[in-house]
Amino acid sequence: MKHYLLILLSFIILGCSNKEQTLPTDLTQESTTKTDVIKTEFENLNGFYDDDLDLALDVFKEACTKSIKKDMFKQVCENSQYYNNGQVFFTKYFTPKVLVSNSGDKGLITGYFEPLLYGSRIKDEIYKYPVYKTPKDLVTIKNKKRYPNFKRLRYKAKIRNGKYVPYDSREQIENSNNFEVICYVSDPIDLFFMQIQGSGRVLLDNGETINIGYANQNGRKYFAIGKYLIEEEYLTKEEVSLQSIKEFLQLNPSKMQDIMNLNKSYVFFHESENSATGSLNVPLVAKRNIAVDRNYIPLGMPVFLETFNPKTKEPINKLVVAADTGGAIKGEIRADYFTGFGKEAKELAGLMKEEGRLHMLIPKI
Repeated sequence: MKHYLLILLSFIILGCSNKEQTLPTDLTQESTTKTDVIKTEFENLNGFYDDDLDLALDVFKEACTKSIKKDMFKQVCENSQYYNNGQVFFTKYFTPKVLVSNSGDKGLITGYFEPLLYGSRIKDEIYKYPVYKTPKDLVTIKNKKRYPNFKRLRYKAKIRNGKYVPYDSREQIENSNNFEVICYVSDPIDLFFMQIQGSGRVLLDNGETINIGYANQNGRKYFAIGKYLIEEEYLTKEEVSLQSIKEFLQLNPSKMQDIMNLNKSYVFFHESENSATGSLNVPLVAKRNIAVDRNYIPLGMPVFLETFNPKTKEPINKLVVAADTGGAIKGEIRADYFTGFGKEAKELAGLMKEEGRLHMLIPKI
């Protein structure tokens, strides 16, 4: 799981379209909200037949190791093992349906990536910012009906005097040293963004590289500090990106911690054998997975994405698989595009805030 980079506000939903069908809430047992969809044809998906559908099939098969447990994917996941031709498989067993909202069929597509940080197992003057494991006093409330007030806190809490109380905020955690540490890193801003991305890699001073994966979260709601920087006129709406936010924080060290503390959400990690892994608990594939709002798109769902590269403005028309979620990824037509690991992936994810369409490929059986 991740808390993805929402470096722009979740608006920009343009266009209009007639509603033909309502997606039933029983499409997935996780869904709680009805989403409007319109049935379409594969020929209407821009660039569908030009995509590497065989690779998309491989990614879908990997997702099936987890999503096959859901009734809606069980049969198609079983059938996928007998196919190597993605075009034949997807056109035979799926029906494409475009998601629409009251405003139309376009929504916001952002990006996320797997960052590289530099660290050490031992704290010193260079490596002094801790990457924390899940605290032992962080609990998840099981009896949700009895504690409805904790819904806004994702049912995360700690026990004080025999009662559940909200878990500590970012500021409170930063001011404490009572947590178990995986390692220490050299840059607090990079650590902040690794929490937003949900995972990363750390190159230790002994030459070892370790994978850092999402383990838990303090229950506090995610807040996009880019929104604050716009409201305070430090940055314009057009300027906001991962790169511009990081630069502002670096140039304003006296404001840095206070601004980061506005995002009370705090992510805890574990050391993992795998690279970036999403909420579906399968390794993420660069440019083939997205994070979604599960109220509208079930995990494991193939989704044909139509958007644009923020640098080149060239189309990005790819069949991806919904394999991740995030606190900032909310809404019917909303996705976070996983760009992978490395400098290019970081640049693309940091700039990504494009309009796009999402076509779910819904199993016929």
